[in-house]
Amino acid sequence: MSAPRISVGLPVYNGENYLAAAVESILCQDFADLELIISDNGSDDGTEAICTRYAGTDSRVRYYRSDTNRGAAWNYNRVFELARGEYFKWQAHDDVCLPRFLGSCLEVFDAAPASVALVYPKTDIIDANGCVMPHFIAESLDTRDPRPHRRLANVLKNLNMACPVFGLIRSSTLRKTRLIGPFIASDYVLLSELAMLGELREVPQTLFLRRVHPRISTYASNSPTKLLQWFDPSKRRYGRLLPPMMWLGVEYLRSALSVPLGTFDRTRCCLTAMRVWYTRELRNLGGRYKARVARAVVAAKG
Repeated sequence: MSAPRISVGLPVYNGENYLAAAVESILCQDFADLELIISDNGSDDGTEAICTRYAGTDSRVRYYRSDTNRGAAWNYNRVFELARGEYFKWQAHDDVCLPRFLGSCLEVFDAAPASVALVYPKTDIIDANGCVMPHFIAESLDTRDPRPHRRLANVLKNLNMACPVFGLIRSSTLRKTRLIGPFIASDYVLLSELAMLGELREVPQTLFLRRVHPRISTYASNSPTKLLQWFDPSKRRYGRLLPPMMWLGVEYLRSALSVPLGTFDRTRCCLTAMRVWYTRELRNLGGRYKARVARAVVAAKG
């Protein structure tokens, strides 16, 4: 059997609530030369039955199941390791891709130079019922500068919900990254690595619906330790001196040292990562402190 042009990887754990809609949105794409790899992380709800049904009716669906939950990082990386396509896309079990998603991204790749690493469409954020939430704004990370450190700076300044990580990625480029790490906000770090390795391009049409609901990891995991355990259940506590978002500066530095770059570009990326990220986070920290002080003043006056 020849390899499909696009591989879509869907990692899932107890996703019966939205899984069927997510699977249908991939199988109903107007670009059909694809495979859908579903990796079930030991679900104990109706996920297995849903996946088995689709695998039995569509030959493009490949279903794998782990006996135990080995964490989101392991499962996200597993679906890529099983992929055969020239291009790869992650699909969350609760998100929806509109029918032109894959075809539109592929058209950009076909017309673009080999330096393009990631193509993604504009995104709408939807709630549990599928209604658009206009107060949530998905970021734009379109960056076409030939210099890796400039691309990195643009991504670090604008990262918010990390929606572009669900775009279409050149598989050969993704293999040069550390993939999804077992630490908080590792999707941020992966996007920074892709930016250092190549250009990121945005399709100007809204073709992706990212769902925000009470059971997503960032809401359901209400402490750094619980969120870390979502990525890797073997982690017993967060155990860092710095808060998660401040610790990311260290991970960005590791990324700049690990991706294949020349000495000059590597040095500039290291310096850029430290300067841009910590400037951003210190500014955010100051803003949060001012907000707390303002609330305390109001409470005291009341």
